[in-house]
Amino acid sequence: MSPYSKTGNYVIHTHPYTHPSIHLLTHQMRWRTILLRYYFFLVTCLLTALEAVPIDIDKTKVKHTQPVESAKIEAPDTGLYYDEYLKQVIDVLETDNHFREKLQKADIEEIKSGRLSKELDLVSHHVRTKLDELKRQEVARLRMLIKAKLDSHQDTGIDHHALLKQFDHLNHLNPEKFESTDLDMLIKAATSDLEHYDKTRHEEFKKYEMMKEHERREYLKTLNEEKRKEEESKFEEMKKKHENHPKVNHPGSKDQLKEVWEETDGLDPNDFDPKTFFKLHDVNSDGFLDEQELEALFTKELEKVYDPKNEEDDMVEMEEERLRMREHVMNEVDANKDRLVTLEEFLKATEKKEFLEPDGWETLDQQQFFTEEELKAYENLISLQENELKKKADELQKQKEELQRQHDQLEAQKLEYHQAVQQMEQKKLQQEIPPSGPGGELKFQPRM
Repeated sequence: MSPYSKTGNYVIHTHPYTHPSIHLLTHQMRWRTILLRYYFFLVTCLLTALEAVPIDIDKTKVKHTQPVESAKIEAPDTGLYYDEYLKQVIDVLETDNHFREKLQKADIEEIKSGRLSKELDLVSHHVRTKLDELKRQEVARLRMLIKAKLDSHQDTGIDHHALLKQFDHLNHLNPEKFESTDLDMLIKAATSDLEHYDKTRHEEFKKYEMMKEHERREYLKTLNEEKRKEEESKFEEMKKKHENHPKVNHPGSKDQLKEVWEETDGLDPNDFDPKTFFKLHDVNSDGFLDEQELEALFTKELEKVYDPKNEEDDMVEMEEERLRMREHVMNEVDANKDRLVTLEEFLKATEKKEFLEPDGWETLDQQQFFTEEELKAYENLISLQENELKKKADELQKQKEELQRQHDQLEAQKLEYHQAVQQMEQKKLQQEIPPSGPGGELKFQPRM
């Protein structure tokens, strides 16, 4: 299950915050693009993107151009607990010509209102049968998850029908058939969940930073005064070392894009052309720069501040910095707020003063992530959680001791029983009565 699922548990990832959007349909179909323009994060995740269209560039001006390894984009997990179900439904719908044609002509309001979902009633019987089977499989999967969770708490008498209500990406009232209601609920659930994804990531990053500071302070408490001063001095030294990095260009500015043009694309900076730049970095050639493609543009800037080899550089902070850069550029460039940048929006942004003469960019090392009051509240929460865990651990220990006591008691009773049986057998031998078997039969015949 996703770390951002309904459980709300806080998880720090080994590779945090990597969440490209979901590409609902192939870029050849206009109807897929229409979906993308409304469903903010539903870009580039479900289908493997096609290879980029070659750009007509003067080869004499190219400086050791490196092959673009991201010419094909894999379809990573969306972060949704129903990720696989979403992908499979879209793959099946993609095969129906009628549905594809309707989507081709649909506008955003039709999609937003749910009227487009009614077209599901007209898809082929073959497609409906596949969708029915997908829904039954998803319902079965959810029931298994419910049962596993309840079994872990030793609950009995499962009411699957009632518990399925907590999942809002399908119609639980009809677990056998995939209806227009299911498609509408699936689209709305994915849109809503992914719209709040960035906010969740920022909140988790803040918790991560508070936990890091909490653990540092707790460690200092274990040291004597001399050692504590040494650690504090080392901390300040590492902090200054991290802050001592080259100037970071304002994300999305001309200077920043020209640096990518020269160092990543291997082109002459004097020949910088925004239109060519856009086409060159529209990796899947769908006519948009999506969030994943935008974030790839900031790698050079991030490398100025973060190096995985340096002890003072935190890669979790690097991903937060990447997210902030992407959000900033989207706010500046994405005029219709659909989380996709068109060529028109991109070119219009290059005409603004902010593109030519941007303000300086404040990196994370120049900001305070939390206040002392927030840290204290977080530490109190941690303390409550630790006390609750300790309480449960004590209860488990008592249960273990009780089970051990009962086990020892049963072993003692078993030993007493065996001793009593042996004594009875010895008495029978002394009285020359042959010992009997389990069924009362004689084990041997007495001598005549």
